[in-house]
Amino acid sequence: MNRLLVSALALALGAIPAAAQSLDDLNIQIHGYATQGFLYTTQNNIFSTNSSNGSPAWSEAVLNLTAVPTPKLRVGVQARYFLLGNYGNTISLDWAQGDYKFNEKIGFRFGKVKTPEGLFNEVQDIDSAYIWSILPQGIYPVATRTSILTHLGGVVYGNIKLPAKAGSIDYRAWDGERIIASNDPLLASFTTKGFGFPNGANGNIFGGTLRWKTPVQGLMLGASETGNNQGGQATLATFTGTTTTQTFQIPFYFGQYEHKRITVDYEYMRLPPHYTFVFTGGPTIKVPLDFRNWYGMGTYKVSDKLVVGTYFSSSINRLAALDSSRYQKDWALSARYDVNSFVYLKGEQHFLDGIGGIADAYSNTNNTIVQPQTKLTILKVGVSF
Repeated sequence: MNRLLVSALALALGAIPAAAQSLDDLNIQIHGYATQGFLYTTQNNIFSTNSSNGSPAWSEAVLNLTAVPTPKLRVGVQARYFLLGNYGNTISLDWAQGDYKFNEKIGFRFGKVKTPEGLFNEVQDIDSAYIWSILPQGIYPVATRTSILTHLGGVVYGNIKLPAKAGSIDYRAWDGERIIASNDPLLASFTTKGFGFPNGANGNIFGGTLRWKTPVQGLMLGASETGNNQGGQATLATFTGTTTTQTFQIPFYFGQYEHKRITVDYEYMRLPPHYTFVFTGGPTIKVPLDFRNWYGMGTYKVSDKLVVGTYFSSSINRLAALDSSRYQKDWALSARYDVNSFVYLKGEQHFLDGIGGIADAYSNTNNTIVQPQTKLTILKVGVSF
């Protein structure tokens, strides 16, 4: 894993021409943010924290550096420190990429690049850019951001203007390898059943996104589809084997409408993989999943300093048992207050129903029976520069 990160970093930085340039010529910029969160739940510890007693075990710090050695070439890296309960407590390389833009119609990113799937994946690493303390967990689980944010490979992108005042199309197409760490919460629903993943999982990822900026001012409609095929070594009791998936498609459909002080977003995705575990001298186990996840959200800018919002999200595994482990529904109320251009405060209240979900948020710290309903309060302070 470290070798891959170093390779991605070298690839991005290696795009800078060997000829000597001054720092002013490179137009180097440094930005980042740091946040401290507090979690409290009325029942059920969440995200592997001791939140039922109140937990401050949620810290994050991000630092990125970009340089523009030529007008068409931009290179950059971003490092992140992350702690959420038992997750993280490490410094990792978020992304390291070179970006060459030929013109408005076509450009190319390469290295460890953000995967441009869905509505928010390319911006979910910028906490200071949006109101929410956590995005809808059925599509953007907070504890797994490291795995779903990026891939090693490339992205082709551009904008095409449509005729007859029909708006324009932003497009993205990508290919590469996605790596999931052995302790990633995406694997929690398996590890709680006794499966182990000593080397995590990895596999090819490819796909495309279209965003139509319609003739209706402020309205964008979009869709993306990701092809995925994850696999790797697996263990079960004394057996060792492999886990494989057939290549499966993950569709996303989304829209956004902005008008004056109001923004409205919607997104739907389906996660339909069927995992097969083959153990030497042991059983062959098939694990069917079929998640249908969606949310609707809205925000209102009360003033230059205050934004309020709400969302409802739903995550359902249609192949799970007919009980509260089949689904999770979430009503969220949120507010953000910008103290000044550097410091901001966030507060969020969640009303959670059901214990199912992609990242199995309750599985790691509850030694008693998980309750089907809980309330989650989040307070967060952030500093950005």
